[in-house]
Amino acid sequence: MGTSATKDFSIPQIIQPTKESSQLATFAAGCFWSVELVYQRKDGILQSQVGYTGGSQENPSYKDVCSGSTGHAEAVRLEYDPAVLSYPDMLKIFWNKHNPTQGNRQGNDVGSQYRSAIFYHSEEQKALAEQSKAERQKAYETPITTQIVPAGPFYPAEGYHQRYLENGG
Repeated sequence: MGTSATKDFSIPQIIQPTKESSQLATFAAGCFWSVELVYQRKDGILQSQVGYTGGSQENPSYKDVCSGSTGHAEAVRLEYDPAVLSYPDMLKIFWNKHNPTQGNRQGNDVGSQYRSAIFYHSEEQKALAEQSKAERQKAYETPITTQIVPAGPFYPAEGYHQRYLENGG
């Protein structure tokens, strides 16, 4: 007899820095599963967590975010060691991961929850993000639509979304 797999709908605690020298970064570049996976594979990433940010609804569910009514983007929150992986290097990964000119979509994923955004955690991150966006724009004829906005409340996605592709999802 087989058992049916059940989804973990529990909401994990939001990740926080575990080291005094570590920093946080938050990026949205389409479906959060693949964004998380590309960063998980990099040395210097201490923790990753997918979730929702940039909108107005508190504690949204995946279903809420997919409705397009919350204003949230699917995003990944990362704790990283800047001595191993610099923020400019993280920005290079971000730009290379997706097409930042597509507006509210990435490939077949359509909706404001799939928009491109950099949620900065410091003025230094903001300046580096703006500089990298201006540099990256030179590679495109159409305008980059990536938002560069302050990191606000981050709501972790349901448990079954965490490390989804790494776990064979």
